[in-house]
Amino acid sequence: MSQDLPPTFKVVTLWLLLGLGVFLGIQWWLHAQQQTRFRSDGGLIEIARGPDGHYHWPGRINGRAVDFLIDTGATSTAISAALAQELQLDALGRVQSNTAAGVVSGQVVSGNVTLDGGVVAERLRITALPGLGERPLLGMDVLGRLRWTQEAGVLRIDLRPR
Repeated sequence: MSQDLPPTFKVVTLWLLLGLGVFLGIQWWLHAQQQTRFRSDGGLIEIARGPDGHYHWPGRINGRAVDFLIDTGATSTAISAALAQELQLDALGRVQSNTAAGVVSGQVVSGNVTLDGGVVAERLRITALPGLGERPLLGMDVLGRLRWTQEAGVLRIDLRPR
């Protein structure tokens, strides 16, 4: 003799499966959007402005994947103090930093930054600030070494030899 599942259980299961399908579909779409915003071909990198109005450059700090927010107003590359501690970056000293929230005390740490497309900054002095948030800022200490232009919502970085 076979027992059927209660109708309520069937309806709940159906809704959970439907919700999971929608969630996975949105995650796939977000991933596809990220992939189309960054393109690297033969030494020319193009980064399209994201839906948040900012440019994002995928990369790594000491091997850990991060999504850098490009900040042309930042003198140096900056990460959260929590991320610096998690990555066990070498502390080089203390620093006072002017931020949108005012003057903040932080640390200068050293780390290896690798950006998708082939840009590498070894032993880069990075500012680690409390409360910065999870997204690292890529500052002019790296961007200033590159040839780049910005036009029509696309940031182009030219790594080809002149």
